[in-house]
Amino acid sequence: MFWPMFAVALGFLGLAVLGVLAVRVFVEARRLGQQVTDSARRINRAAEDLERSALSAARAADAL
Repeated sequence: MFWPMFAVALGFLGLAVLGVLAVRVFVEARRLGQQVTDSARRINRAAEDLERSALSAARAADAL
């Protein structure tokens, strides 16, 4: 009777460990998604700045 109970306890312990690891993976994936979103915003902002600068440079070159 000891070994079946021991096996059941180990099974529940294994499921608990897998649950904790799943939560950690979920939290890290969410954090990574937030970082990707922030990076995309910064890249878009830099692209807009570059476009404005290129337009300004083209106007200055035409004025010469």
